[in-house]
Amino acid sequence: MGIVRELGPTIVGVLVLAALATAVLALYRVPHRWSPLLAVLRGAVQLAAISLILAGVITSPVWVGVALAVMFCVAATTATRRVGWSREHAVMMASAMALGIAVTLTVVFVSGAIEFSARYVLAIGGIVVGNAMSIATLAGRRFTEAVDGHWDEVEGWLALGATPRQSTLQLARGAVYGALIPAVDQTKTTGLVTLPGAFVGAIFGGVSPLEAGRFQVVVLAAIMAAGAITAVVVAAWLAPVRQRPAELG
Repeated sequence: MGIVRELGPTIVGVLVLAALATAVLALYRVPHRWSPLLAVLRGAVQLAAISLILAGVITSPVWVGVALAVMFCVAATTATRRVGWSREHAVMMASAMALGIAVTLTVVFVSGAIEFSARYVLAIGGIVVGNAMSIATLAGRRFTEAVDGHWDEVEGWLALGATPRQSTLQLARGAVYGALIPAVDQTKTTGLVTLPGAFVGAIFGGVSPLEAGRFQVVVLAAIMAAGAITAVVVAAWLAPVRQRPAELG
């Protein structure tokens, strides 16, 4: 009963906010208007489950590794579905994200920017995995949409003798840039427009603002590095286009 009383206001507040979002979308007759509510409910269930699990594994390097592996598999699968499921896309997303995440975390911990311990590996690893997934998805979708929208231009380059990779090179570069825009904007406006969750959570946990800021800067730099590597690999992998994307679907 104590837990129910403690969580009661939180549950009410979250449900009201989710219902408000759904009502606004319904009034404007937006498709899939129930998505925000379902997403909040799913997120709440998942966070409740992961909170219970992490309470018992956060100090165990082995279980932290298992948790990150599960996060990575789910993230890679989600990113693959967003760009169209196929075995090649699954390998592409997993390879791009794995490279970006591995290089970034290696730099973070080998350089000593963040202490190498189970809890920090889990914290930064989870954040980087989630952002790499979003950036990989954006890179893949933006490239496909750009090629489809500029297909006449791509065909023109092919007719002039350019290779499939050369004919889409500028579109691939644009897709990488576009995929990184949310992360770049988040980084540029941190402290002025937004206070990131990791920063606020660290302060609420009793960490000094200076230490919380140091941690957040490392997180933002890690997101940018992992995102850049991931986006470039995805765009480069997709770049040799020989058929219009709309015709493939």
